[in-house]
Order: sequence, then C-alpha cells, then structure tokens
Amino acid sequence: QVDLVESGGKLVQTGGSLRLSCVASGRTGSTYGMAWFRQAPGKEREFVAGITAGGDTIDYADSVKGRFTISRDSAKRSIYLQMSNLKPEDTAIYYCASDSVYFKASLRAGKMAHWGQGTQVTVSS
Repeated sequence: QVDLVESGGKLVQTGGSLRLSCVASGRTGSTYGMAWFRQAPGKEREFVAGITAGGDTIDYADSVKGRFTISRDSAKRSIYLQMSNLKPEDTAIYYCASDSVYFKASLRAGKMAHWGQGTQVTVSS
C-alpha cells in the first residue's frame, strides 16, 4: 500500500506561480513512476506530467509544456510540480499518482495504481 499526500494548492491570479508537493509513504517499489493529473469541474481527469524514479524520463501534457516543471526528491520520497504563468484553464483539483512501472500509454490513460486525495488549484482571471 502507498499513501500519497498532496499539498500546496491555493487561489492565485492569472500569470502567477505555484508549487505543488506530493509525499509518498509505504512501499517504495510502488513509486517508480510518479505523476500529476488534474480534473477540472465537469471534465475528465487528465494527465499533466510524469517522472521516473531517477528522473531520467519526464513527460508533459502539451497544454503545460514550457509552463510546468515536474521534479523529484527520492530521499524525501516526494515529487513537485512547479507551475508558472498560470491560466484560468489550469483551475482544477490536482492529483498525485504512483505505480511500480512507467508506461506512457498508461499515463495518458490515467492508469496508475495509487492516488492521492488531491489539492485544489484555482486561478482567478
């Protein structure tokens, strides 16, 4: 079992920046691949960014490339999402997820073994 706890979500203005954090506890082997997803009101959950254990593979959704940066601190069992130039369309609940594998197809489909409870990000216009 893996527990994932997100933090850092809040209300920010358009153009602002925000850093989300996710801390994992439990089975280390189930956190090889970690990722951020988001779900906006009335929309399906979507992939935002993913990273492998060593940080050697990183992927982003086209909608956030150049604005968001995912990083990882294995010693702290944490991943982060640095978000800049935020837009109202970035408003969503952001979820941290993990799995013992890292397959891009699975990421895109949202097929991850473990999920956090989410943290709300609201970008005002």
